[in-house]
Amino acid sequence: MKKLTVLGVIAVCTLFAGPAAKAQMGRGPSMPTPQGIFNPVVGGGATYEMTTRNGTKMTMDIAIVGKESYQGKDGFWYEVSTDVAQAGGTVVMKMLLVPEANNASVPKMVMQMPGRGPMEMDGMMGRGMSQNQTPKDIRDSAKDIGSESVTVPAGTFTADHWKSNDGKTDVWVAKDVPPYGLVKMTDTDGTLLVLDKVLTNVQDKITGTPMDMSQMMRGAASH
Repeated sequence: MKKLTVLGVIAVCTLFAGPAAKAQMGRGPSMPTPQGIFNPVVGGGATYEMTTRNGTKMTMDIAIVGKESYQGKDGFWYEVSTDVAQAGGTVVMKMLLVPEANNASVPKMVMQMPGRGPMEMDGMMGRGMSQNQTPKDIRDSAKDIGSESVTVPAGTFTADHWKSNDGKTDVWVAKDVPPYGLVKMTDTDGTLLVLDKVLTNVQDKITGTPMDMSQMMRGAASH
């Protein structure tokens, strides 16, 4: 059981980690970096369907599940949940986003795996995951193509079409979709992300007092 837990943690780290961490842990399916215009409302969220270039599909929920003051600034708990086969069920990760202009810092991050208590990450692991998953303001690295009608499983939206400055990513943003407006995203690698449904009254899926993740992994590996 302990060994399976370590393997599950590694799988989850590969799923959420940034490029540097992936090089160390081995490449696998990865979550797309959220892009849009951040507009946090506690309890608001969305379900997305992602299709990779090889046709693999997965769904993920994202939501703002809480608000917390950090060093005198408003922070918002941004939560992502998705099913991970190697972990045996749904994995939940949340980070405290502290908006700063069009960016955000991440001073806290917590993960919870199926049947386990929550784990708080720090050091290189936390930085790698937060760098890959922190919502990016599309206005900093793209140009506005104009307003377009976009149809996705959640319905038809009037959205602003943004194309990244490097020409690799197209993002459609509608202001009434929480928490950062993303309706559809495509990239030249063949990844497609579409809005499946808009969520309201979302509650935090992480329960219990977090323990230090590095301590848990060391203890599990010794058994």
